[in-house]
Amino acid sequence: MNAVTDALSASPPPPPLPAPVKAPGVLEALALLVLYFCLQLVIGFGSAFVAGIVLGARIGFAHAGAGPDGQTGKLLVSAMANPDVRTAVTAVTLLLAASITLWLAHRRWPHQWRLGQASRGFGFAPAASPAFYAAALALGVGVPVIGGLLTHWLAGDHPVTQAISQMGRAASLSGRIALATLAVTLGPLVEETMFRGVLFSSLLGFRQRTSNRPGQSGTRVALAMLLSASLFAMVHLPDLGWRWYALPNLAMLGLGCAWLRLHSGSLWPSVLAHGINNALAVAGWFIVLHPGG
Repeated sequence: MNAVTDALSASPPPPPLPAPVKAPGVLEALALLVLYFCLQLVIGFGSAFVAGIVLGARIGFAHAGAGPDGQTGKLLVSAMANPDVRTAVTAVTLLLAASITLWLAHRRWPHQWRLGQASRGFGFAPAASPAFYAAALALGVGVPVIGGLLTHWLAGDHPVTQAISQMGRAASLSGRIALATLAVTLGPLVEETMFRGVLFSSLLGFRQRTSNRPGQSGTRVALAMLLSASLFAMVHLPDLGWRWYALPNLAMLGLGCAWLRLHSGSLWPSVLAHGINNALAVAGWFIVLHPGG
């Protein structure tokens, strides 16, 4: 008996259980969204300032900001009046702000990066079935058609356009190509990471920790989908000139992408649908034969 006891006591202890994987908190997810748009403001202003200084150097005012005549401000206005300069500033701003945000999200939550379950991770993994990529294609094509009709019906005689669309139509061909490439690749990637990755998982995780009663699963998921899609639509209001007519269209896209994220176990179908939607939106940039000055 003593030999058995000694053998048991000499056996190695069991390995520790892995720490539970927790989704980001809702406040953390919202803070990441705020940071992304703050980065856009700071980087955009800095890029415009550099563009103004470069323009000033070209026309002989390299030290214009040193005087009291406010030439630097005039140069900034002059630089941003040029469609190609505005396009370049926008492209640089999106590239840097998106790259920093993605890097911070990966650094803050590295274990959630490749987890497929929507309430625990961000879904940088293959989809459960190729059918979800087909569904993403249908969503990306269908939302601009159905949502566009709804938007124009709600808008009536009021114009509906985005600032980035106006800029794209006025830019040169090279500027359009650069901005369109970012709009259909990096833009959807960073927005889907924030809204259908970090925010969506935080809403699902938050609701799971605060309410575990039976029968609440469907309500919890529906609420998370609705909240993430609504916030996704509303953050685009400044680019729409604060016109609310396009919000249902954007909310439809957000709901569809949330459904893809939830059921596919991957973020990639959402990124694909978002990218196709943006590609159709910017296709008109290349139909304009005479870009404005």
